[in-house]
Amino acid sequence: MSEGCNGNCSSCGEECEDRKENQSMIVDANEFSRIGKVIAIVSGKGGVGKSLVTSMLAVAMNREGFETAILDADMTGPSIPKSFGLTGRAYMDQQGIYPMKSVTGIGVMSANLLLENETDPIIWRGPLIANAVKQFWKDVVWGDVDYMFIDMPPGTGDVPLTVFQSIAVDGIIIVTSPQELVSMIVAKAVNMARSMNIPVLGIVENMSYFECDECSKKHFIFGDSHLEEVAAAHGIAMTARLPIDSELSRTCDRGEIERYITKDIEKLTDMLKFEDDEINTMMEGMTI
Repeated sequence: MSEGCNGNCSSCGEECEDRKENQSMIVDANEFSRIGKVIAIVSGKGGVGKSLVTSMLAVAMNREGFETAILDADMTGPSIPKSFGLTGRAYMDQQGIYPMKSVTGIGVMSANLLLENETDPIIWRGPLIANAVKQFWKDVVWGDVDYMFIDMPPGTGDVPLTVFQSIAVDGIIIVTSPQELVSMIVAKAVNMARSMNIPVLGIVENMSYFECDECSKKHFIFGDSHLEEVAAAHGIAMTARLPIDSELSRTCDRGEIERYITKDIEKLTDMLKFEDDEINTMMEGMTI
């Protein structure tokens, strides 16, 4: 390999021992797993409710009769088990590791389900975390899954890159908050997805507004929403807003997110019901 190699063999006229034609980094899932569509939930920054949206999507699709599962790729901030009331350690045997099942049968695999104590920190460097996420994909016995949701860590670092290169992701959903800098953050997520040839299915604006119980008026606490204009700027058709709801927070803290019902989730599920031949159309419409 030459010193100036950029890893792009198609632009290089030289031959080297590391050069391999048609090399794919995609990793097969566990041999005892059959996984349908894979949807990654991403955000440009932390604290916008990405894990919440991931959980709500899995619950919503499960209610519609689909077998759903969650791969919690946010290794250093694994909050998914808490929302579903899952504790203890995952079972494993010679076939692999088995995801824990929620009350309604949603499969969940998270770093917290492999720790002695859920409060133990994971103090690993980026490459080690990325490899652990890959193991969650290929070493976990997921069984039959119609929709796999991957809760990604925020940003565009090692883990998102590993996921997009190693797993055949069908699409991503971007989670944002209603602030002015959302356009820049969404642009980063869209640019990464575009560079990896993965369509953006939609954008979810979490904490979009608060609706008063007494007057039913919507108050935009974090400022006016720019969701539609940002989505239009990138050619993304599907958008959804989630309100600030104290009951949702309490439900998650109790580990009972599967009991929470809201009409806003119905808008999110529309993003996921696409056919394989619609992928190219999504990609053609997406701009950066």
